[in-house]
Amino acid sequence: MARHRKGQAISGWVCLDKPEGLGSTQAVGRVRRAFDAQKAGHAGTLDPLATGILPIALGEATKTVPFLMDADKTYRFTVAWGASTASFDRDGAVTVTSPARPGPDLVAKALTAFVGEIEQIPPDFSAVKVNGARAYDLARQGSPLDLAPRKVVIHAARLTGGDRDHAEIEVECGKGTYIRSLVRDLAVALDACAHVSALRRTRVGAFTEERAVGLEFIERMCDTGAPLEALLPVETPLDDIPAVAVTTEDAFRLTQGRSIVLLPRQVETLRAALSASRTVSALHSGRIVALCEMRAGRLNPTRVFHLS
Repeated sequence: MARHRKGQAISGWVCLDKPEGLGSTQAVGRVRRAFDAQKAGHAGTLDPLATGILPIALGEATKTVPFLMDADKTYRFTVAWGASTASFDRDGAVTVTSPARPGPDLVAKALTAFVGEIEQIPPDFSAVKVNGARAYDLARQGSPLDLAPRKVVIHAARLTGGDRDHAEIEVECGKGTYIRSLVRDLAVALDACAHVSALRRTRVGAFTEERAVGLEFIERMCDTGAPLEALLPVETPLDDIPAVAVTTEDAFRLTQGRSIVLLPRQVETLRAALSASRTVSALHSGRIVALCEMRAGRLNPTRVFHLS
């Protein structure tokens, strides 16, 4: 006998504006409980210190999380000059101090060296795994770490404001970029000491501040019986994936895990839009039925969606 899963079969995305002091896992738990959802997950962890965009997937939307993990992100943050910390943010213990206070012209010039593909060493207090353990757990135990550099891409880095003791910066970057590591390396380049004193993520792919909702709004909507007002469609992270409309019969075949044959004009249109992944969204009546791989004029389902 099949085990009944607790909660409601609710599917969609929440573009949460995460408050400061709340961990990503805690935020997901509160959203899932508010919706009484059977399943929930998130794309792109935010430290408790950080605020801003934390995309949370409910139900069938969890099948699209991998497509958001590679999305570009935008951050606004404040650099505090004068002290470096163990974690490179204001929560860490001070490790070294300096009287250096780089001026805006020097900061703006130094930022240009970090734009493009660069190598970046993750901070010791990070979720990077070392022999199966999280780096932050090892760092808290005092274990010596020698994390390998990783290639990341920074599309743009702009100085937006500040004062003698602070620099306010906005960065657009690819996956895997650590803002705390950027601030660490920026301080070294300027022969100064610094840490992140405030951090806000303003975009993750198609999830922006304009779409964001707070926890209180979500909980209020759910309490008043209007939870759908806080939900975005399951397809939200799939904006860059070509889509094709399918018939009712073909939609049924795809939900059964069977492939379908495309019309020649559909094949021609999709080939012009396909990326190297060859992934296509199959839609019926405007809703996603399956994510598929196109091969030899056929769509082979790789992820099937069961939306009521």
